[in-house]
Amino acid sequence: MTGSSSTGNSPATHRETVDAAWVDYNGHMNVAFYVLVFDHATDAFLDALDLGENYRTRARCSVFVGEMHVCYLQEVVAGDELAVTTRLLASDGKRLVLFHEMRCARIEGVVASNEVLCVHVDLDARRAVAWPDTVAARLAATVAGDAGRPRPDRSGRAVALRTNNG
Repeated sequence: MTGSSSTGNSPATHRETVDAAWVDYNGHMNVAFYVLVFDHATDAFLDALDLGENYRTRARCSVFVGEMHVCYLQEVVAGDELAVTTRLLASDGKRLVLFHEMRCARIEGVVASNEVLCVHVDLDARRAVAWPDTVAARLAATVAGDAGRPRPDRSGRAVALRTNNG
């Protein structure tokens, strides 16, 4: 991991460089490593919200990924400098939704996006549990602080083949 900057408010930025070992036989970063970089950005954002490793140790709870959707828009290659911005789009009693956009210093625009549904889990019971009140309030305040911004175009998507037959 290269590094992150965040104040706990949406959006936050995580930076990382494409490692040569991540490049596949097509000459670009393999899909698995896009997910790795997005996972590093998730960890950095959760740390900024005090929901990372320190929270796990202190509360015996953690955040597990339950679902994700990745859009691959442009190829990146070894040595490319990546910046992933992360927004907290929503939260409820046990879950939160993060949205990542990956940019590359060499390419204009977004090169990939990732939407992640995370679940709050009690590590002893291995079950989803409600956020503590202080965490729920912090998540709600973060979402509210970002409420004036439009939702990202690629958020809320599902995988489907659209046909004229219905």
